[in-house]
Amino acid sequence: MEKVGQETKGRSSLAGAVRQLLFEGRFGVLSTIALKPQGFPMGSLVPFGQGARGEPLLLLSGLAQHTKNLRADPRACLLVATPRAEDPQQAPRAALIGRAIELAGAEAEDGRARFLQRHPRSAAFLALDFGLWRLDVAEVRFVGGFAQAAWVPGSDILDG
Repeated sequence: MEKVGQETKGRSSLAGAVRQLLFEGRFGVLSTIALKPQGFPMGSLVPFGQGARGEPLLLLSGLAQHTKNLRADPRACLLVATPRAEDPQQAPRAALIGRAIELAGAEAEDGRARFLQRHPRSAAFLALDFGLWRLDVAEVRFVGGFAQAAWVPGSDILDG
């Protein structure tokens, strides 16, 4: 158990809170390691869905700078927050840290179907140069609100 603010919560409740953010959210800020200016963090607003185990799926254009960055260095962070929060600094949010992997084959087909359930208008983008990427989450920094923060292992947020 970890101390979170004034309240003690088990890892399973923290992981559940992260899973809830991923379930409710539609967009997040993807931070990659920039090629230009080299080595600096670069943030981009991206749509996300969820894969079969609950992992974030990202729809990214091959022309986008963040995609070029990921191809050079797959380390990334996806920041997701409570949608439509009146005060985002008081609302739950999570920074999911891991490596991005471009989907191919059967995994890409499954990911496409899952992504389109959440973002049906994205079908046109998938016909262009956009592809799906999975974020293999190693760690999550969860913030439940003011003075409530904890680390959660990435494996704890996955089903199965």
